Amino acid sequence: MLKVITIAELKPGMYVTRILKQKSNIKIKTGIVRSQSLIDTLALHGIKKLEIDLKQSETAQAQQQVKPIVAPLIAPEPVEKTDPQPEPTPKQKKPAVIASDETSLEEEFQQASAAYDAGLRKITTLQCDLMMGQSVNIAVLDEVGQTILESVFRNESAMAVLTRLRDKNTYAFRHSINTAILVTMFGKFLGYNKNRIIELTMGALFHDLGQSKVPQGILSKADKLTELERKAVQKHVAHSFSLAKQYPKITPLMIDVIINHHERLDGSGYPRGLKGDKLSTAAKIIAIVDVYDALTADRHFKSGIEPIAALRYLMSKPELFDSVLVQKFIRCVGVHPVGSIVKLTGEKLALVLEGNRAAPLKPKIQIFYNAKHQHYITRKKLCLVEHGQTIKIISGVQPQDHQINLSRLLKEQLSV
Repeated sequence: MLKVITIAELKPGMYVTRILKQKSNIKIKTGIVRSQSLIDTLALHGIKKLEIDLKQSETAQAQQQVKPIVAPLIAPEPVEKTDPQPEPTPKQKKPAVIASDETSLEEEFQQASAAYDAGLRKITTLQCDLMMGQSVNIAVLDEVGQTILESVFRNESAMAVLTRLRDKNTYAFRHSINTAILVTMFGKFLGYNKNRIIELTMGALFHDLGQSKVPQGILSKADKLTELERKAVQKHVAHSFSLAKQYPKITPLMIDVIINHHERLDGSGYPRGLKGDKLSTAAKIIAIVDVYDALTADRHFKSGIEPIAALRYLMSKPELFDSVLVQKFIRCVGVHPVGSIVKLTGEKLALVLEGNRAAPLKPKIQIFYNAKHQHYITRKKLCLVEHGQTIKIISGVQPQDHQINLSRLLKEQLSV
């Protein structure tokens, strides 16, 4: 019995028949996986998806779900149905080189930065024109969505890094593009096809456009909103829908994302108070992504919280957010998302360059700062999987705590 699994699900004793997806050109032989260290090595070399034979596997673990990687933040990932895979030919059963179509983070970063800035300018201009009551061409966002999709499929980390840039003065504009990037990444992680992903992306770009029709003083108010103010804010959903109807390629899935991004599982959301199975998977996805970006963002009336705190909040609210999808989202973005700054043992600071879905606490990093002596040091890339317990992440770090300009740091550290 053949089954497709991710590297995170691979356990000692499983019989691997072939590699289906990897980021490197390493040659892998088929056979029984004998140790966890071998699994860690496969993950290190970018192995992402494999096919196993349950009948030839030596242990009952082969038929069990994944055990928790980081408890309680990351729980077992449920087994998903996968498309049937064709039987491998004799040639396919031999060790093969599998080419990767992804570019490196450094190679993609410059292009992603230019695309992000261009998209942000378009969104800013569009929303400012809407605030002033001018007629607009909603279709200008079409190119923004396509550019995000293409960049994420070349290297998802490059766009993900840019979502970590924070500016309280441009939150409303950044939130739209950040949510679109994150939902594109999540859709790719979930294995959706590109047509469905672009619908999620465009829905995310449109979902908060209606806030341009809400009095801006209400949106930036630090105090608790009055009942009238709360109703005015909630009307942004209807405004967003009205604007999105002008988009010539609008689809039911996009409409679903726009209308239902504030709905919650227990019916406490708006505008219709839908509950549980009345909500589509797309609506549950956008609810998670929208709240995650909002919690981690800087605004006029509050500073954003650390990504790990936002993920813990989402996990602590199973009555509001689909817990299975939250677990998947955590696996997608990582406990320490790319673009985050972390403190290591030895009082060093590092930039997270790439997540590790097989070992979420051991991402690829780049050391750049000595926190004890408060000065920059020669940058050095490390994969924490290779360093066991000698080098570990102690905590996340806010850039401003060390007077670090994150935008400048990214440009310096990720220059080719």
